Amino acid sequence: MCPQPVAQAHGLTKDYLLAQGTVPVLRGVDLTVYQGDFAAIMGASGSGKSTLLHILGCLDRPTSGSYVLDGMTVSRLPDRKLSGLRNSYIGFVFQEFNLLPQATVYENVALPFLYAGKDHEQVRPLVLRAVDEVGLTHRLDHKPAALSGGERQRVAIARAIVVNPKLILADEPTGNLDSETSRDILALFTRLHERGATILLVTHDTEVAEFARRILTMGDGRISGQS
Repeated sequence: MCPQPVAQAHGLTKDYLLAQGTVPVLRGVDLTVYQGDFAAIMGASGSGKSTLLHILGCLDRPTSGSYVLDGMTVSRLPDRKLSGLRNSYIGFVFQEFNLLPQATVYENVALPFLYAGKDHEQVRPLVLRAVDEVGLTHRLDHKPAALSGGERQRVAIARAIVVNPKLILADEPTGNLDSETSRDILALFTRLHERGATILLVTHDTEVAEFARRILTMGDGRISGQS
């Protein structure tokens, strides 16, 4: 049986209006991410890879083209519906971790459920399972300042997987980590993928990209190659 598409982009463009005029960032991107995929997008700074990831994650809208997420055309959905879709279908992992500094590990991981208005009794077992998945049960009540960089990124990954998302998007997830910690984080992504997660990560680092099952190359706002 052929894998089902989770995310499909067709002819995506993105222009930004700056003081000096219109600047094209994406110039017609075609991309399909399949269920169970582990893909990496490589490209130099300014190639458009982070902009593409933000559109795929429903954090931004394309100027033109279409984007279908799990069979739903989302490119022109109103903000309220887009927000709900993003919270339920997408798990994000960012280079800067994006954790709430005054919240504990438990509270940071539970954040997607807070936005969704879920009951605490429903939430707790899901949060505990996600925290256990990344190996941080012993740090449950700690705040980010008490954690190492690798532990903070594990919290971010737990937050990304806690809703069992259709798609995990990671933007330079090892960019602020040393080499050994980076390998640990990438090994965690590999385990998640082996358990069925669909992952798309952006990186400029060849060693990071090689953990993925396929590598897409991006340049000048287009997907220019695949291996």
